[in-house]
Amino acid sequence: MKNYALVTGASSGIGREIALQLAQAGFSLLLVSRNEAELAELSELITQKYDVKSAFLAMDLSLPASAQQVADWCIKNQYPVDILVNNAGYGLWGHFQDIELEGQLNMVSLNISTVVALTYLMLPVLKKATQAYVLNVASTAAYQAVPTLAVYSATKSFVLLFSRAISYELKDTHVSVSCLCPGPTETGFAHRAGLDALKELADKFNIPAEEVAREGITGMFNKKKEIIPGAFNLVSAKAVSFIPKRLVEKVSAGLYDKALKKN
Repeated sequence: MKNYALVTGASSGIGREIALQLAQAGFSLLLVSRNEAELAELSELITQKYDVKSAFLAMDLSLPASAQQVADWCIKNQYPVDILVNNAGYGLWGHFQDIELEGQLNMVSLNISTVVALTYLMLPVLKKATQAYVLNVASTAAYQAVPTLAVYSATKSFVLLFSRAISYELKDTHVSVSCLCPGPTETGFAHRAGLDALKELADKFNIPAEEVAREGITGMFNKKKEIIPGAFNLVSAKAVSFIPKRLVEKVSAGLYDKALKKN
């Protein structure tokens, strides 16, 4: 029996697919998100379909004490965690000054503070494993400033750079750190972000969450620092390094602003 994988944002989308695929690989699961009903359903599915254990904790991970509560839960129950997947996060679409400040600060808390705190608190547990992995989920938006997704893209840039930095710091340990940077994915992210006006365009480039999860897990086990699913997303993310930032920002602003006016 393999040890546990702790997955945040596990009730739907990429997090759910990662949890299912890790269960199929023989890992027991610790599932965390806000939706208790969906967590309970997923936990039951995992234990019934795969010969592994599963436990869940329903909580709002954007709250300041949430990471400590998750870590305390793991320590109290003596769960031997080999894998930490920081997947929970969301975005808000619109001009910075037009989006309610509370929602943007909540997004910063979830996308950044919780990732930092949970990684910090779980590292002592992970270091007890023979081989351990951290998989932080960012976005292809991490590679550029995105007008109308200003705070979201900035938070994901933080996740990417944070992941690379601690990966280097931990290079002589048995804890590997990877960052998954998906592009448009078939999840509920776009709807929550208010990006329904871009649905037609996004559908042309969407990758199934199952495929994103598979590439993320494979890259994690191969100890890749950055994982970008899909050839188009990979080329696009890397191309921005060779294009003037102002031009990249103008193109993305034109795309999103046009959709925003239709919204």
